[in-house]
Amino acid sequence: MLLKKNKYLLIVAGPTAVGKTDLCIKLAKKFKTAIISSDSRQFYIETNIGTAKPSAVDMKDVPHYFVDNLSIREDYDVRKFEKDALQLLEKLYEEHHVVIMTGGSGLYIDAVCDGFDAIPDIDPSIRQSLNTLFEEQGIEALQATLAALDPDYYATVDIYNPQRLIRGCEVTLGTGKPFSSFRKRKKAKRPFEVIKVGLERDREELYARINLRMDQMIAAGLFAEAEALFPYRHLNALQTVGYTEVFGYLEGKYDKEEAVRLLKRNSRRYAKRQMTWFKRDGQIQWFSPGQFDEITKYVEDQMRP
Repeated sequence: MLLKKNKYLLIVAGPTAVGKTDLCIKLAKKFKTAIISSDSRQFYIETNIGTAKPSAVDMKDVPHYFVDNLSIREDYDVRKFEKDALQLLEKLYEEHHVVIMTGGSGLYIDAVCDGFDAIPDIDPSIRQSLNTLFEEQGIEALQATLAALDPDYYATVDIYNPQRLIRGCEVTLGTGKPFSSFRKRKKAKRPFEVIKVGLERDREELYARINLRMDQMIAAGLFAEAEALFPYRHLNALQTVGYTEVFGYLEGKYDKEEAVRLLKRNSRRYAKRQMTWFKRDGQIQWFSPGQFDEITKYVEDQMRP
């Protein structure tokens, strides 16, 4: 196989539980390369069961980056990820001509591929007022505010993460421009070419896999993990599907059966929002997870001179 001498970033995108991890392991072995996680929920050392990280065996077989690289106490955002990922890629390309990046966080993938417009400093009083809104009226008030201010971002953001909602609102209010408009309108120049592969399944099949994954997480000790993290539930890293539902149960808001129902429902809704984001990207070539040969051929064709 005659390949170009260019460097490539192979994106494997798709919703939660679609089968990205298994495919990426096979692709990494095929191309003898490493995997960068763009799943912002997997960055944190303290969160394991609720974030569906790669297994210890997978981590041993293939080098993984941006998994277990931060503490939940550390502040981290998409701009920092863009900077850190580009620095890492520069090093990885010394040994590899292609590197895989995978995850369900479309914003983080876009930042690395296309760049992210600089956001000016925002008046701190805006965030303070939004925090007060959240404390007094709950997450529903933040959801309604963002939906009115920036419907495009609202259609794709994790609406159960108050910090993401607050960030979208504060930038829109502080700049007078929708937060979604800061996604790079003019793509940044990168020293690599991007190949994008998307994974999808029939909706009912995907939802069944999500429900099964939740059952497996619960059996593996999700509630115990969340209970250990309960004192830190206010941290941004834990404001996400998979933990907030259990925190609500631990706070006595509802029983365990309701917590399980919410875990499954919110995870399905999260997957739907992920697909909404990715389907807007016309560069993504879509496959089913089992089409390994077809995916490999597509990737190799993109790298031919």
